[in-house]
Amino acid sequence: MILPGGAGDATIFIQDGVIGRVEEGMVAERGVELLDVGNKVVMPGVIDPHVHINEPGRTDWEGFDTATRSALSGGLTTLVDMPLNSSPVTTTVAALDKKLLAAAGQLHCNCGFWGGVVPGNEREIEPLIDRGVLGFKAFLTHSGIDEFPNVTEEDLRKVMPIIARYGLPLLVHCELESGPGGTGGVPNPRSYRNYLLSRPSEWEDDAIGLMIRLCDEYQCRTHIVHLSAASSIDQIRKAKDKGLPLTVETAQHYLYFAAEGIKDGQTSFKCAPPIRGSENNDTLWEALQEGVIDFVATDHSPAPPVMKELESGHFIRAWGGIASVQFALSALWSVTRKRGGNPGDLLKWLCEAPASLIGESGRRGKIARGYIADLVIWDPEAAFRVTEERIQHRHKITPYLGAQLYGVVEQTWLGGVKVFDNGTITRPDQGRIILNIPER
Repeated sequence: MILPGGAGDATIFIQDGVIGRVEEGMVAERGVELLDVGNKVVMPGVIDPHVHINEPGRTDWEGFDTATRSALSGGLTTLVDMPLNSSPVTTTVAALDKKLLAAAGQLHCNCGFWGGVVPGNEREIEPLIDRGVLGFKAFLTHSGIDEFPNVTEEDLRKVMPIIARYGLPLLVHCELESGPGGTGGVPNPRSYRNYLLSRPSEWEDDAIGLMIRLCDEYQCRTHIVHLSAASSIDQIRKAKDKGLPLTVETAQHYLYFAAEGIKDGQTSFKCAPPIRGSENNDTLWEALQEGVIDFVATDHSPAPPVMKELESGHFIRAWGGIASVQFALSALWSVTRKRGGNPGDLLKWLCEAPASLIGESGRRGKIARGYIADLVIWDPEAAFRVTEERIQHRHKITPYLGAQLYGVVEQTWLGGVKVFDNGTITRPDQGRIILNIPER
């Protein structure tokens, strides 16, 4: 068991979907069914607060059924859906209601929702909070779809006081276009190096600097999503040392892959911010271990094959997003294992810290009395090859295709019920919608 106090042999007692108590060692009691998982790892179900499910409106990109099916098979028990790339985008209560209706009856794991901040929707922020969104997402550069335009500092100043009043987080895609860079005149668009140069780390540095200043001014919980630029670590560390309510995530692909290994035309690797060099990634790993980076989330952002420009290899035209929610645990464990870590390292990065971000830290993310019995049982020594047959995402496009990953998920439990068992979803449609409706 990966417990809050460390790893060890233990028995979890579950009743009515909740952990009643945890006892050291193997404890058998009359009238209680005992499941012995042997020398496998038992830890809280993985929470991924950064997933683009794309339904309604773009269900051909992913959808609730396939997203949550692939999540369960990877040991994830809770997702939080981004306000794009669905259509309509979740920037109004009416759009959120359409999303809730679309999710009904299709959730194989739990799912919450972020609201969106775009220019001019400041009057929708409070109604979205009343409806139960877990926080808000904004972009400082073009989001990839015109329905979700990026915000300016002026826009943020209108909404941050409202969000701060309710204690919810504001998630920000931090890239500010400035100076050299930009995709307008990139020579040889098949070149990954040229794509990387078109989105320099300075864009992230400038955007994060802006958000640190606004976080300090408004004391609004501010969360930097998918950090890829190690050059921003120092200013993040200083902001945290100052006590600002700032949190940061990076993504599995920034730790597992490096620019040096990406060949020209391999558009399955395209994401924004881009995957940078190995030295950069080493620094991200050190910051994760130190706690400057709080956790790791996939930023699962799939698209149909034609949009990834797989045949042309055109990095500028290709959709910028990596499909990977199914491999959240195994990809991070493969990196952690290679760097000498242990399964206990994943508790904070995949469970505790994400639960805190979404306001569920007292209910999910730990094996402890009173917590919901969302669990994953996995074998850290077993490896598997990522094949198209194994992938549960709607489209079989991922840079992990062909990779050997460690950490085979054997079972996933949702609210004390075994819903996934060795490759098969045994109890479909058991997921619940998670809403955070404020008390009045």
